[in-house]
Amino acid sequence: MTPEFDEREPRAGVNASGMDTTHLRSGFCIYIDTLCQGAVPAVSDGERYTVFETELEAQKEIADHLMTRLRQFLEGERDFEDAITTEEFVVPVTVHPDGVITDENGGCFSVRVE
Repeated sequence: MTPEFDEREPRAGVNASGMDTTHLRSGFCIYIDTLCQGAVPAVSDGERYTVFETELEAQKEIADHLMTRLRQFLEGERDFEDAITTEEFVVPVTVHPDGVITDENGGCFSVRVE
């Protein structure tokens, strides 16, 4: 009886679905939840999404943004509730050779910020 699928072990650098994984890199993006699109990357340089090397680096970016908002509250430029509320969160991502970002929930985001 012939198996319906290939039972061989995948080659090094190739996952079970045959995708080349040798040039994938891991990182972390800062996301926000949106009504229409769900969770999406929120931080970019205007052209590309920012991928942080470590989770701590991404968390520090969120903390820095929060401190800026708190300073704005202290200077009378922002409401208290707005200053202390953060919608950002860190998500582990995979960056593909073409720059596409994917996350563990199946999100797939283009190289360019739209």
